[in-house]
Amino acid sequence: MKLQPLPFANAIAVTTAGLTIVLYTLRWMLPPFFTFFFNAQFFGADVASLLPQDTPPLTLIAELLALLGGAWSIGYVWTALYNRWAS
Repeated sequence: MKLQPLPFANAIAVTTAGLTIVLYTLRWMLPPFFTFFFNAQFFGADVASLLPQDTPPLTLIAELLALLGGAWSIGYVWTALYNRWAS
């Protein structure tokens, strides 16, 4: 069975965008829960303390676009390699 690279890459990018928006919203609305949730992704290590306190909105948008571009690219390459090696 072959996977379609474009839909797979789009799904990875949309999932990444959703998680990123949820985390940004949690950080803004419920900082203590954000810290708990974010650190839980790293087995409880205090990684949230490494994040900057204030980030300009343009920087957040640029980071989100870079994150989504990277996620989409990885999804596309991942699928292409899978299709090549699975056949």
